[in-house]
Amino acid sequence: MTEAARRIDLNADLGEGFGAWRMGDDAAMLDVVTSANVACGFHAGDPDIMAKTFALAREKYVAIGAHVAFPDLAGFGRRAIAMTPKEIERAVAYQIGAAQALAALSGHRIAYVKAHGALANLAEKDAGVADALARATRAVDASLALLAIALSEQTRAGERAGLKVAHEIFADRAYAEDGRLQPRGEAGAVITDTDFALARARQMLAEGALVTITGKRLPTPIDSICVHGDTAHAVDMARRLRAGLEQDGFALRTFAGD
Repeated sequence: MTEAARRIDLNADLGEGFGAWRMGDDAAMLDVVTSANVACGFHAGDPDIMAKTFALAREKYVAIGAHVAFPDLAGFGRRAIAMTPKEIERAVAYQIGAAQALAALSGHRIAYVKAHGALANLAEKDAGVADALARATRAVDASLALLAIALSEQTRAGERAGLKVAHEIFADRAYAEDGRLQPRGEAGAVITDTDFALARARQMLAEGALVTITGKRLPTPIDSICVHGDTAHAVDMARRLRAGLEQDGFALRTFAGD
């Protein structure tokens, strides 16, 4: 394996509070991850939280991305909103612009875009939604990378748009037989066993493939691993995952740094 192939990014969803309400331990997570997907105010986050998260990420040399979503604060962005592709495109562009402005205010810069929740799930399988996401990203700033779910319409849309695409797998989510993320409402969809999550991530990296719930292997490039930041065990899982990857000889580096 080449030196380049031994690099891997570890990302987490951060800045997901709102007003006085907080979710997750962002400061602790920023000591572990190499990229932070920061909510842009549609599913969570607000100008103060965004600016503070960006500033802390800058201090800790963590790359930042705009974590864009449907306008669904009450549902945390996990409910599909009836929007046309053009409406999605404008909503994504709006969120990227807000993130770029607050990142600049904080002395940092947005390096990539990642879809959240129901928007990400739709863009995983719907080419029209995925293209809207990619078009908005390119139109706002063609230098931005697209952090996309591996083996999804997102990766293909990013490539069609001429964007740099980073292929993402999830340490704490299960995969159905077709390579799609298992819906959150189904048993076993969210993985809380840290040992199992670590072993599974190592397996996927070693084999260069997604591993489904029945053990099927689906080959894919892998550039980044996500650990969700909104669970009680998230920081411990991220720490264990990072330590395990470094033990395996991987250098933890953001995909957005090249």
